[in-house]
Amino acid sequence: MKVFISADIEGTAGIAHWDEAERTHPDWAEFRALMTAEVVAACEGARAAGATEVVIKDAHDSGRNLILDRLPDYARIVRGWSGHPDAMMFGLDAGFAAAVYTGYHSRAGSEANPLAHTSNLRISRLLLNGEVASEFTVNALCAAGYGVPSVFLSGDAGICAEARAMVPGLAAVETLAGDGNATSSISPARACRLIREGVEAALSGDLSRALPERAGRYEVVIEFNNPTGAYRAAWYPGAVRHGPRAVAFAHADFAEILRALLFLKV
Repeated sequence: MKVFISADIEGTAGIAHWDEAERTHPDWAEFRALMTAEVVAACEGARAAGATEVVIKDAHDSGRNLILDRLPDYARIVRGWSGHPDAMMFGLDAGFAAAVYTGYHSRAGSEANPLAHTSNLRISRLLLNGEVASEFTVNALCAAGYGVPSVFLSGDAGICAEARAMVPGLAAVETLAGDGNATSSISPARACRLIREGVEAALSGDLSRALPERAGRYEVVIEFNNPTGAYRAAWYPGAVRHGPRAVAFAHADFAEILRALLFLKV
């Protein structure tokens, strides 16, 4: 059994400030270690459930956050950004039994995490078929395109609630909750234990229950903080203006939505 892990940092237990997520700031060293520990816990849970190989996409910022010599010998790591439309899910294919997400965070505009965002801080909201979407929304549908179920997620309470609603068979561990610019978090040790146990249990259950429902057609709308972002994005083939600060793009194939996002959101 092969398991894919998409690892982010803004939903890591204890995090509360952008300094802790930025590799140029001294605080990042502590939180890259905590991010790594949560990923290792997910690997251990997958192994206990029978995984023979775990592929990890380091999916935060530079894609070069995880401390490599702490990873188990059955893991493979994807670092950096290839430019492939799968982005945070790059490395995934139909040969995987399941996808797991660690360190995930709430969508742009949410008050559930002071570090809430979607893809980057230039985007005020991203909507998919009229509903405000998160990075998990996009990534779970990316996985579903390969027939891979999304079985487990750890992160803030907001993204856990959203993930459970989107994928009823998904298990989630809430690491923190946001209040304004503050967070209330479980301890990193407890988070790792719950992640390890949660991943093992999720992979030992009925994986088919964790495939999100797919639509016959998709429309993505990106609302930018600045109108110049919308002006530039509107030049993408098939994109149309959608108000003073937004662009829209529609297609029946979600893979084409992913391709468009690669160029529209930058």
